[in-house]
Amino acid sequence: MKPLLQKLTETFSPSGYEAAIREVIRAEVQPFADEIRVDALGNLIVRKGKGGKRIMVAAHMDEIGLIATHIDENGFVRFTTIGGVYPNLLLGSRVRFLGGAAGVIHTEPTDKPGDTPSVDKMFIDTGASNRAECPVKIGEVAAFERPFLDLGKRMVAKSMDDRVGCLVAIEALRAIRETPHELYFVFTTQEEVGTRGAETSAYGIDPHLGFSLDVTAWGDTPGRLGKNFEMALGKGPAIKIKDGGMLSDPRIVNWMIDTAEAQGIPYQREVLLGGSTDARSMQLVRAGVPVGCVSIPCRYVHSPSEMVDVEDVQNAIRLVTELLSQPVEI
Repeated sequence: MKPLLQKLTETFSPSGYEAAIREVIRAEVQPFADEIRVDALGNLIVRKGKGGKRIMVAAHMDEIGLIATHIDENGFVRFTTIGGVYPNLLLGSRVRFLGGAAGVIHTEPTDKPGDTPSVDKMFIDTGASNRAECPVKIGEVAAFERPFLDLGKRMVAKSMDDRVGCLVAIEALRAIRETPHELYFVFTTQEEVGTRGAETSAYGIDPHLGFSLDVTAWGDTPGRLGKNFEMALGKGPAIKIKDGGMLSDPRIVNWMIDTAEAQGIPYQREVLLGGSTDARSMQLVRAGVPVGCVSIPCRYVHSPSEMVDVEDVQNAIRLVTELLSQPVEI
């Protein structure tokens, strides 16, 4: 599992530029799929089984990133963000552009030491001395460059959000021997900029029900303990009840909880105060779809170093495998 997660997280594919990660995932799922196709928005749609309920499982392939907007006469690259990039986490970060160029983010001097500068005050230094030497062109996209870090029980990488969800989907697809359903594992595009791929793919599939696989925030580090969000690493995957953009269907929540309890799988009940997942868009297509979400608790979300717990990931795979291997009445 860890080597695959390393391969997934170290692949560069910001929103709208998912071709590289799509090919990595396609190679992994090919032996277990009855059908694979790519739709107009670049979603990788993997079908397993035929007949029965159409169930859609969405995990987004894209990651947050940056895009070059201007190169000044000294070769420094100005940029804007793709998705939810926090300015306070950018200074000193290393990035790599899809064309191969690398650089480090820094900023103009601030009025007061310790102030967090806005993105329009920041630049990427690629080592160039002037505009002609700069290896980056306007419109090129970049993502954080950080190696996968194995801490034993915990794993750290730049794009756990949501390559760990892709991992859960791949491993569940691998583990499911038989299913009474028509399963659609969808590795979606452009989630970080508005859950766009989930919307178009769900419209095409027209599922009877579905759920997303994504990360959720954390509440178990200093300053967060005892506050208004209880999610913790190592206590099992989270079954989402609500987030900032979606209310899970109670029937989906009960199905997930009943399955987890019947199989002895530890789980957490999730009420996320902000943010949302692909389930938000899935819920609203056509005449509506009953949806939920299985979340992986993740520390330091949308930073260059996101952390998950190995057992949470393993138990998420177990839960998803059980959910999709048995009949369901919703």
